[in-house]
Amino acid sequence: MGLVFALAAAIWVAGWLMNAPVRARMLMIGILIAGVILAQLVLPQGNGLRIATGGSAAGWVVLLGLGLLGLGYGGLLRGLRRRAAPTAPEQRAALGATELDRYSRHIMLREIGGPGQRRLGEARVLVIGAGGLGSPVLLYLAAAGVGTIGVIDDDVVENSNLQRQIVHSDSRIGMPKVFSAQIAVEALNPFITLRPYHRRLTEDIAAELFADYDVIIDGTDNFDTRYLVNRVAARLGKPLIAGAMSQWEGQVSLYDPAHGTPCFECVFPTRPAPGLAPSCAEAGVVAPLPGVVGAIMATEAVKHLTGAGETLAGRMLIHDALYGETRSITLRRRPGCAACGGKGLAPGGANA
Repeated sequence: MGLVFALAAAIWVAGWLMNAPVRARMLMIGILIAGVILAQLVLPQGNGLRIATGGSAAGWVVLLGLGLLGLGYGGLLRGLRRRAAPTAPEQRAALGATELDRYSRHIMLREIGGPGQRRLGEARVLVIGAGGLGSPVLLYLAAAGVGTIGVIDDDVVENSNLQRQIVHSDSRIGMPKVFSAQIAVEALNPFITLRPYHRRLTEDIAAELFADYDVIIDGTDNFDTRYLVNRVAARLGKPLIAGAMSQWEGQVSLYDPAHGTPCFECVFPTRPAPGLAPSCAEAGVVAPLPGVVGAIMATEAVKHLTGAGETLAGRMLIHDALYGETRSITLRRRPGCAACGGKGLAPGGANA
């Protein structure tokens, strides 16, 4: 047996001197042990080589099995580490002449410029809902050059949507909204990628879906989904831009408890009583209002991604279209919030 161990050590040292990979050296030692096992099985009892290599195949089989088990376990650990490691942001090629011209008005802005436009191109934004709010959000994110946009919605285009959902058209009535939105967005900007998810957002897919995006934008119209989106975004540390509207009034905020701001549930710990927050289908909505609110949501995404100006983190903007008034209110974290815990520092460094 000593002879085999000496040969194995020689293989290892020779491989090390030749800068051979560890896996290659392990493979050569494995071949050596497999040869020893074959010799033990083929050569007759009493053969000198069998005696010199231990006289039995059993011990070598166990040793080879343990080695293979160790290699398999190491490979599994490496695979898990690769999956757990944060994905490096996609590096886009330099903007071509057509894109430079397309985004020139952004590049002129001191707060965005070339570096900011590049960040937009490398960004991934998920839009939940392709309806009234999702329509302007999707169009303006695409126009702004956000490189990857996801949109999830299980609904189809209906005639009654077209009064305000400007990403759709009469010819696409009956088509799933995400595919209708894809047609409009790709026609507007062929330099970006839109990922359509024609399904309802549910608890079992939300975390995996959100993990692939930098910013989550909620344009839904029901509290069950809003609470789900906020809870998962808070757990993953993803900034959430959420808007809501009804009749003549809309509101927008950026919820980012990972950076000290309140989450949606801090502000709305319980859902409103029936009738107090009716949906557009129940109470109606003036046609341009989703465009106003959705454009603000898209602007917040652009500012957050580029670092321009001051976002609505820790504040809520309320727009009253009927009387032409817009105001903002300060939001505070709620101690003991079930979604984010309500702990940490509020914007400006003071405890919320």
